[in-house]
Amino acid sequence: MNPTLPQCQNLDTQVQTLVQLQNAEATLPSQDTATIRTSLNKAISPRFEIVFAGAFSAGKSMLINALLERELLYSAQGHATGTECYIEYEPDPTQERVELTFLSQVEIRQQIGELSQLLAISEMGDLSDTQQLDKLSQMSQGIWEAEGGESRTERAKQAKLLEQLILGWQANRDRIDTVNNATYSMAQLNANSLDEASQYARRSQNSSVLKKINYYCHHPLLEDGNVIIDTPGIDAPVKKDAKIAYDKIEHPDTSAVICVFKTAANGELTTEETQLLERIQKSPGIRDRVFYAFNYIDATWYDDQLRNRLEYQIKSQFRGGDRIYKTSALLGFYGSQIRQASPENHWGLDSIFANTPSTFDQQELTPKFVFEFNRYFSTPGRLSRTRFPSTPAISNADSEKEQYQQILNTYGQELIEQLVRDSGIQEFRREITRYLMEDRRPQLFEALANDLRPLCIELRNYYIHTWKELESQPQEIDTIKEQQVQQLNKELKQIGDDFKDHVTTYLNESIADKNNTSYERDFRQLQKQMLQKLDDLIEEFSVGETYKLAQKSHPEHAVVPMMAILVEAFYTLANQLKAVLVNASEELVANYFFQLRESIHNAEFYNKLYRFLGNDASIDQNLSRLEERVRDFVVGQAGYECDTYVRETPEFYGENTVPNFQLRQTLQQACRSQDYEGMVAAEPAIRQLLQVDFEKKVKNTVIRRFRTVLNSILNERLFQMANEQSQTILSQYELARTNLAKTLDREAEAKLERNRQYQAEVQENIEQYNEAIQGINGCLEEMSLGRVKLPPVQEADLQIFTPTTMISEDIAEVEGDLEVAPSEAERVTEETVVETPETTFPIPDEDVNFSSFGDG
Repeated sequence: MNPTLPQCQNLDTQVQTLVQLQNAEATLPSQDTATIRTSLNKAISPRFEIVFAGAFSAGKSMLINALLERELLYSAQGHATGTECYIEYEPDPTQERVELTFLSQVEIRQQIGELSQLLAISEMGDLSDTQQLDKLSQMSQGIWEAEGGESRTERAKQAKLLEQLILGWQANRDRIDTVNNATYSMAQLNANSLDEASQYARRSQNSSVLKKINYYCHHPLLEDGNVIIDTPGIDAPVKKDAKIAYDKIEHPDTSAVICVFKTAANGELTTEETQLLERIQKSPGIRDRVFYAFNYIDATWYDDQLRNRLEYQIKSQFRGGDRIYKTSALLGFYGSQIRQASPENHWGLDSIFANTPSTFDQQELTPKFVFEFNRYFSTPGRLSRTRFPSTPAISNADSEKEQYQQILNTYGQELIEQLVRDSGIQEFRREITRYLMEDRRPQLFEALANDLRPLCIELRNYYIHTWKELESQPQEIDTIKEQQVQQLNKELKQIGDDFKDHVTTYLNESIADKNNTSYERDFRQLQKQMLQKLDDLIEEFSVGETYKLAQKSHPEHAVVPMMAILVEAFYTLANQLKAVLVNASEELVANYFFQLRESIHNAEFYNKLYRFLGNDASIDQNLSRLEERVRDFVVGQAGYECDTYVRETPEFYGENTVPNFQLRQTLQQACRSQDYEGMVAAEPAIRQLLQVDFEKKVKNTVIRRFRTVLNSILNERLFQMANEQSQTILSQYELARTNLAKTLDREAEAKLERNRQYQAEVQENIEQYNEAIQGINGCLEEMSLGRVKLPPVQEADLQIFTPTTMISEDIAEVEGDLEVAPSEAERVTEETVVETPETTFPIPDEDVNFSSFGDG
């Protein structure tokens, strides 16, 4: 947390208090506390990602080095890699470090394949084939040399990157995993300092195989969660590298985008830069956080045409735009470096510029900064000649290096500071810091306030409503008793209505909706038992047993006709099916009423009824009686239904029907012999005949008719009973009043005590709520966000306004306007003013505008 904001030190605790208060109230709708937690973390531990984007050679890396005043990133012109660089804050300067994450072999091979295809050269087969790699590297070098240099054309850039990939793989193959991205610390790279590790990363052959570099540096610009991210060029030879840059630009967590253009050096926007600009301008979410840095601004100091072309591009392409900065990363960076130099080390020539590259014949080159510095000093109109006049020693210097030393020997730090100011780096750094601290950081607190507001409104409204409800409750035992008695008749009617609604709902679930699982299960069991019993009876049918039954009916005859066998079979099957249907029906009715009783016993209205009457107004007794009547009716219907099974179906005797054909065939087969054996031989045919006849009758019962009978009787009798019972309950007023009087004293005292305790809890919660709100609002005000302050519970919110108090206030107001005499005013006040109990809560001192918080 920023030490300049003491009002925000306890923000975490204050937000947690609000969340805990909300979670403690079970009746409140749940809030998205995860979003609040995320917003809180961003506010108290912000991470501002500053993404640098631009084409290769635009000077992104050098600009970052200039902002941090140290050489971290590789900044060779034309050097094209797909490495992402993250630079984060390290509070302890002795703990600065670097972590390097390498590409995997799979990724390297994929990139080599893509580049080979773009260059139209043969692809390699295996990374372990050294000869093929060397050949591919030589071919790549030949291409970019033929193109006139590694950065002259797009093809040259692709060839140079391919060469670097191969060299990087060969130099680091022991650190590169086959599939995974291996990460190494400084110690694992045998680097003793951040500078040594960054030098390793800056080597082109190493940087080409690095996927990501994490720097942890001690620098004021990185404090308060600022993270600098250097992305691959938007014109990267490998398209997926360019996508990395665009993904970071468009990511919602990106706080600022620094678009670095090289228009100052070439007078125009490249195709990729134009596409980037168009993409940004079409997205307000990105556009509002973009800075435009025109690097190489020093080129326009010496070329009027370049300067005019730059101004034209800015006016035509960035109309109405702000956050446009002109920088010279080269001058700004090295200017910050030679601040520590002195004449003893020749102003950095022996230290900072000691590793200047040489030509092929080993003749030393002049460092580019030295040349540009001399040019900066010597160009007319660039510097005030009153402050920095040229001397003979400067004008007569034999070399660029000698002139550089003579200039600094004469003007030293004063000129260095002027150079750094003219580079635009200081202003650019200052504006980035201001934007993050004054614009972006308040946005995090505003987002937190917006995420908290629904929760606060719910809590505030709940507390106000609950407090007023408790305040409006009777405060004396006699008043509570009187109120309870007055409500008794209404409550008895409500109980009766609730009972009727409960029974109606239970019936609808059983009959109309078929959602009564117990009833549905029992009826399916009845169906299953009937069909199973029929199958068992048919399978167990015996002509011999049936023959004996028929013979017992007519003992004077020794011979039994075939029709008698069929008659006995019909009676036997019907009787046994009747027993099954009766038993299943009795069980179904018993279960149905048992479930109904249980649901009534568990209902709230049943408990209230017992409280008022000391009994259930004969609900259980009436249900038991009704159950008996329903059971008897259903059993009777079951018996009648099965009695009809004795009568053959009409198809039995219809012409050209299956039952009729089956009957004739069975009779013919059984009558071919005059003895008992002939009938036994016809037993399978008799079974089939019985199956054909009874199966249709049984299915018609259990699938169609019997469910209708059950539903009809249950609906008719239960609905009638519910109406009668509802009236019975309402008629118990006197009994309820007598019974209630016995318990009201105890209940009223208990209710008063509960209300007092609950009101004390609500008061404590309001105090905690207001304390948290006051702290959060103080933080918001410190961030100049008074417009989004959260709503406290004001003392006026808790007052209950009655017509009497409102009239009293109106009279007092008129009284002041008419200047009523003191005696009359006192009389009016005594007659009309109603005192209200005072309740004090810690309310924030500031006035709160509730218009933005909605109702309540």
